[in-house]
Amino acid sequence: PKRKIPLVPENLLKKRKAYQALKATQAKQALLDKRKHQKGKQIQFKRIETFVRDSRRKHRDEVRLKRMEQKPGQMVLPQGHKLAFVVRIAEIKGVSLRVRRGIQMLRLRKIFSGTFIKLTPASLKMLRTVEPYVAWGHPNLKSIRELILKRGQAKINKKRVPLTDNTLIEEHLVPTVCKNNVTLHLLSTNYFCLQGEVTHEGDGFSTVPSLGRSHIAIKCEQEVT
Repeated sequence: PKRKIPLVPENLLKKRKAYQALKATQAKQALLDKRKHQKGKQIQFKRIETFVRDSRRKHRDEVRLKRMEQKPGQMVLPQGHKLAFVVRIAEIKGVSLRVRRGIQMLRLRKIFSGTFIKLTPASLKMLRTVEPYVAWGHPNLKSIRELILKRGQAKINKKRVPLTDNTLIEEHLVPTVCKNNVTLHLLSTNYFCLQGEVTHEGDGFSTVPSLGRSHIAIKCEQEVT
């Protein structure tokens, strides 16, 4: 014989449906309360390996800086080079305080961000301090020109626009100045660039107009492909 399905009263079905709806509402409210409670500062747990790594890195920095102070020959300025380009290549978690301050003064906030600096005894000492975490060298005319062509940006009407044409420089920045003039300014000793900002020092060239601060921005971050 066929098995008969027991019949359920209609009022009982309505009670079950109302109970399920109530439980769903309570679960949703509990989730919202949990998210609201977690909006504050989260408790971050660190593994012991993280503390060991940071401690070793800090100790290595202190030993390296102490040895660097005992070798004054490393602070000699290279002859024939007055401009350097610095790129950050590593994280600075757990490093020494002097290294962290040096990275902040160079304004290298992200990995693969770059900056031009004028080589002086103070800037060379700063480069030696942060040397394991940055890569730097002496740019030539070709590399600076390619950097401006590929990464150069101008601030026009409070917006950054890529320097794709010399017309942008002539109309919005300084009259009769083109990309080649900007390159020559960077190679001269009277100009240096910090975090993409070209800053004027001294009188500069009499034949080339001076560039104002924050007129040119050079974005050197790595492209994500």
